[in-house]
Amino acid sequence: MRYETILFDIDDTLLDFKAAEEQALSWLFQDMGVEPSLAVKNAYKEMNQGFWRDHEAGLLSRQDLLDNRFRLFFEQYERAVDGPKTEARYRQYLNQGHQLMENSLEVVQRLSQTEALYIVTNGISVTQHQRLEKSGLAPYFKKFFISEEMGVHKPMKEFFDQVFAEIPQINKDKTVIIGDSLTSDIKGGQVAGIDTIWMNPAQKTATIIEPTYQIRELTDLYQILEDF
Repeated sequence: MRYETILFDIDDTLLDFKAAEEQALSWLFQDMGVEPSLAVKNAYKEMNQGFWRDHEAGLLSRQDLLDNRFRLFFEQYERAVDGPKTEARYRQYLNQGHQLMENSLEVVQRLSQTEALYIVTNGISVTQHQRLEKSGLAPYFKKFFISEEMGVHKPMKEFFDQVFAEIPQINKDKTVIIGDSLTSDIKGGQVAGIDTIWMNPAQKTATIIEPTYQIRELTDLYQILEDF
């Protein structure tokens, strides 16, 4: 086998975050008296993605992001909301979303028989633990590395330093990270000095950040991982 250790991102890699987010936003917006239309959801997602890019770049703390994203968003609709309380309500809804990406359970079951699998995510601890347990994925991973628990996040080198320090007899030459985000997963893998696999179902074009491999679906991993 080419790799002995596989680091998996969660959202839009193993679990369908988009589906979980759609459901949670619909429920939250209805609670707040805002029509959960496509335009409203897209406006939130665009703002939220900008916040997360700032967080990855070290410009915005995770706590500031979570405390203020809904307060700032609902201000556009003349709704004054308590940021932390609204975040908590959204989190309750999001925790219920554990839809699997296609073939993800089958893939991790199979790979766990020959490789050591680990979770590496920038998500919120309670949310990611619940979603992994409810989805049935949890038993196939040796450890979850979650940014909230670690105090650092992808793509920071310090995040991966902690990961490597806690994996027994880690061989970076035989370690690979799989994720959907160029700026978080793929850049993080490059910073850490390991190979990268970009989950890219839409076949977007990578420009500045070039992954080692690209896949359209998780079953494509078999050819990459088993052809060596």
